[in-house]
Amino acid sequence: MGKVVLVTGVARQLGGRFVRRVQREPGVDRVIAVDAVAPAHPLGDAEFVRADIRQSALARILAEYAVDTVVHLDVSGKALGTASRTAIKETNVIGTMQLLGACQKSPTVQRLVVKSSTSVYGSAPRDPAVFTETTPPKSLPSGGFAKDAVEVEGYVRGFARRRPDVAVCVLRFANILGPRPDSPLADYLSLPVLPTVFGYDPRLQFVHEDDVIDVLGIASREPRRGTLNSGTFNIAGEGVLLLSQCSRRLGRPTVPVLLPAVTWVGSALRTIGMTDFSPEQIRLLTHGRVVSTVQMRETLGFRPAFTTAETFAEFARSRGPGLLPPETAGRAVDRLAALPLPGGGAGSRERGTGAVQTTHGAR
Repeated sequence: MGKVVLVTGVARQLGGRFVRRVQREPGVDRVIAVDAVAPAHPLGDAEFVRADIRQSALARILAEYAVDTVVHLDVSGKALGTASRTAIKETNVIGTMQLLGACQKSPTVQRLVVKSSTSVYGSAPRDPAVFTETTPPKSLPSGGFAKDAVEVEGYVRGFARRRPDVAVCVLRFANILGPRPDSPLADYLSLPVLPTVFGYDPRLQFVHEDDVIDVLGIASREPRRGTLNSGTFNIAGEGVLLLSQCSRRLGRPTVPVLLPAVTWVGSALRTIGMTDFSPEQIRLLTHGRVVSTVQMRETLGFRPAFTTAETFAEFARSRGPGLLPPETAGRAVDRLAALPLPGGGAGSRERGTGAVQTTHGAR
């Protein structure tokens, strides 16, 4: 018999795409797609099982279908439909605990792949310039999806210790973008005007949704010769972009807000349902975050097809024109960057560990 793959979180477009993709993998005999709600998109020949991973039905499903590979994608920072933040946290954390408990009891499970996030590193003023997979965070995330991801990874490490016979792969994705993004940061970047933290120009990394599907495929099968797909890996496109460069390329003007007032702006945005502007999101848009992808390339053997800049260009095309042409937006950002900052000179944008010059003319 071929492999039997169980995928969680299939109601989201990313989960649906992976389900359709993994069916074409050589050696895969059966795909079991699990979610608490029926997906609005097709799942190909996969067998859909409607089940809430927060409940205890997963052990029965694993046993009934003799599942040997579990791909856990139901870890997300954005609500699906009308779900509340509490429901999302329960799915992320309690759902993962239930899934791991079921996997621990299953004699057939041989491989586990877990979707995580680089948000586990947090964002703080004294952060290193680049995080590796073993770099401890200077300040652990205090809430939101980032804290969920930290807890999820903690439970996964415990499972790996209890079941050393199971190959476990944790993929820490940078901000996922593309033509059909589904994340709080994508919602923020889609606003007609981008609120930013006055005096800061964070560095950001992105990974294309197509590359996400490709690397999930690599993680879910036996490793190629000379590679290893067990362990924890940062996944991001090559290069970085400043938030000011992102606003230029989108043609969306920025509105710098003093840091004490940013929390109020975030509350206002959440009230009208426009985006999840959580404290962790604010820290990211203040201090930024960059991760090393050496292990992704050299150990996992994966090289993304899209750089950070190319990923963002795909996203920008999908959003349509902004309020201003990119050239006009660029000049506006340059003028804001030239304003004198409290306690400093003009023309610099502070980024956590020091001041960096705003890149003029980038489009």
